[in-house]
Amino acid sequence: MSFRVGRAGLLALWCAVLVVAQASPGPATLKITGAVSTPLTLTVAQLKSLPRTTLRVVNPHEKKEESYEGVLLETLLQKAGAPHGEGLRGQLMTSYVVAEAEDGYRVVFALAELDSGFLDSQVLVADTIDGAPLGPKLGPLRLVAPHEKRPARWIRMLKTVTVVAAAP
Repeated sequence: MSFRVGRAGLLALWCAVLVVAQASPGPATLKITGAVSTPLTLTVAQLKSLPRTTLRVVNPHEKKEESYEGVLLETLLQKAGAPHGEGLRGQLMTSYVVAEAEDGYRVVFALAELDSGFLDSQVLVADTIDGAPLGPKLGPLRLVAPHEKRPARWIRMLKTVTVVAAAP
């Protein structure tokens, strides 16, 4: 038995292979880019090897206490070489961070808001909730800003953090 496949058949097969390849993107990552000295791309496994923080917060939407664990965004920004501490002064005080989700939702933080030398905000890149990995509707990574009255800057399915140095 032999099969003969024409150009249209080969094209259809190639398209099917591309669709399958795009549907299997590999492990989830968080990219930290922009005005940093060392851009980072971190997997969830790599995040687990960094210093961990646990925050107990009341989720304003659901009115219930939740326990999130992950890495402080401040720690990740320092690892990427973003200005911080005594180096964050003058024109750098206009720098900001854009955090973006898989669905395109974006929020902004002033860089100083994420520096414990200025404010104890403890914004967390969480990978677990109540001891379990974040589910597909929230994760694999979620940005949690625990001291905000409205969770508008809490981002589910976090994918990128970009540091922007505002123009003088």
